[in-house]
This record gives sequence, C-alpha cells and structure tokens, in this order.
Amino acid sequence: MSREQKKAVLYEKLQLLRSVTNSQALNKTSIIIDASKYIEELKQKVERLNEDLAAAQNPIDQNPLPMQVTVETLDKGFLINVFSERSGPGLLVSILEAFEELGLEVIDASLSCEDSFHFEAVGENQEQVESMDAQVVKQAVLQAIKNCSGSSDQE
Repeated sequence: MSREQKKAVLYEKLQLLRSVTNSQALNKTSIIIDASKYIEELKQKVERLNEDLAAAQNPIDQNPLPMQVTVETLDKGFLINVFSERSGPGLLVSILEAFEELGLEVIDASLSCEDSFHFEAVGENQEQVESMDAQVVKQAVLQAIKNCSGSSDQE
C-alpha cells in the first residue's frame, strides 16, 4: 500500500470517528481528544444504567421508607392514603408539595406519625385537569416519597 493510500485510509477513518462522536474538530489531535471524551461519557452512561438496573431489581434495599400508597377517585378529587411502618423527616412536606404541583387542594386530612406514618387526605382538583387520574396522583406521591427518602440519605 502506498503512502498516499495509507494517508487516505487514515483520513477516512478519522472522518468516520469525527462523525460517530459528533466532533466539530478539524485536526487529528482534536478529533481523538473529542472521541476520548465521548468514550468517557458513554462509560458514565453505562454505569448509571447499571445502577438504575440494580435499583430496579432491588427496590426494597433502595427505599429506606417502604410505603403503601392507595388513591381512590372521588367526584371532585381523590382520597389518598399513605402508610408506612416508619416515618421520615420531611415526608409530609414532600407529599404536600406533590399535591400542590398537581393542583390538588387538601380539603380534609388526618395524620398519625408517632410510631408509624399514616396520612389520609381528600384532595380536590383545583385546576380541573381532566387527564389527571388516580394513577397520576399515586405516581406523584410515590415520587415525592422517593425524593424525600433520597434527600435524607444525602444529609
């Protein structure tokens, strides 16, 4: 193979590397540096995906506050029940913030958090969002619980 052919093949491979890594660089060194950064980003994504997969396979180990959440649809809102054998700091606030984000106004509520955590609330849909159903409310409450659990782990 002649020197010119080798140079053409190398140029072609660098252009392929440049396109695969979405590099805007024009010289060889910069293309290779961009490719190296791209590989590091891919490694981090793989690590995060592996962590997410492990968390999905072991949900009990990842959630220090295992909760039981039920949501029933009422005429103008929802009846929400949250129960846990343990309580955690900021849990009620986190749940109420989720209600606020959904546009639910708490009409009636009862709370017990001495030995266990039991919260029952009737929330009315103030924004009259028709697409909101019991599952949307339940997922928002579960996410609020998860966020609260995660923030207490980091403190």
